[in-house]
Amino acid sequence: MALHLLKLCVGAESIRDLEDWIAMRLAEKRRVGGVAEQFHTTRMVPKRAEELLDGGSLFWVIKGQISARQDLRDIRPFVDSEGISRCHLVLEPTVVPVMPRPCRPFQGWRYLKPEEAPKDLGAGAGELAEMPEELRRELRELGLL
Repeated sequence: MALHLLKLCVGAESIRDLEDWIAMRLAEKRRVGGVAEQFHTTRMVPKRAEELLDGGSLFWVIKGQISARQDLRDIRPFVDSEGISRCHLVLEPTVVPVMPRPCRPFQGWRYLKPEEAPKDLGAGAGELAEMPEELRRELRELGLL
């Protein structure tokens, strides 16, 4: 069974901000002739990489709520130019909105068990999936979702 990661999306105000940032970074990589893949760099290497790569996702906390996820493609440990061990979490560039859920701030990342992960906001969510993200966030904060 897949395991997931939970991470704060620092600097993003919305899912759209995250998507725009990803598109900008991929376009820049293509422009300079690099490999157009998206990754997030972390300090620590997940010890449970095998479970994460068995269908896991990176869930993003945006403005105090778990809001979206991206599928994990690979986990690549490396040592940076200063000799510090780091890790690239290679991600599917497609961002999938999920049912918003409050989440307190934390440092680094946390493991997220499959049964604790929010469901995708997809076809089965009906009108909720069509609502603007800001409205979903507000309804969740009011306890109406």
